[in-house]
Amino acid sequence: MLKKLCPRQIAASLWSLDLEDLKGKGITAIILDLDNTLLPWGSNDIPAETLRWVDKAKKLGFKLCITSNGLTGRVQQIAATLDVPAVCKAVKPRKKPFQKALELLETCPGETAVAGDQLFTDILGGNRLSLYTILTNPLSDRELSSTRLLRRVETYVMGRLLKKGCLTAGQFSTRYSAGGRERG
Repeated sequence: MLKKLCPRQIAASLWSLDLEDLKGKGITAIILDLDNTLLPWGSNDIPAETLRWVDKAKKLGFKLCITSNGLTGRVQQIAATLDVPAVCKAVKPRKKPFQKALELLETCPGETAVAGDQLFTDILGGNRLSLYTILTNPLSDRELSSTRLLRRVETYVMGRLLKKGCLTAGQFSTRYSAGGRERG
């Protein structure tokens, strides 16, 4: 089970992802989490960095799709602003929303990445379909109280992944220092 929680890559933020490197790995599409990955939790304001990143990804030929557990109206509004498709009320880590995203992107798992800030939704869901999983640091300290609770479990699991050799010390420190918040 621990292996299903292990991301293939960890990035300080979505914006720090090396898109050329992803292309070199055969990735042509990215399924994106919304809250605390593309924009701060609960916000409708899209950061300038996100707008630039989405524009760059599209110019490089990446297909993008938002897959969020969020409510339909808000998710669709943000997706329309970014001009990307979206899967709303996803109930991640279920397989179905990721399969729906693959259909919208018209890609297969081997050429698709998923980027998000949570092990138990984004990474677990992506790994269940053999997607290339990328764990990012959350953009904000604000989040649901249930998510804050899961962050404590996530910290423990990340330590276990490091001890089992599923993560490197460099990946671990990227998650817990380089631009990310300390967790306790």
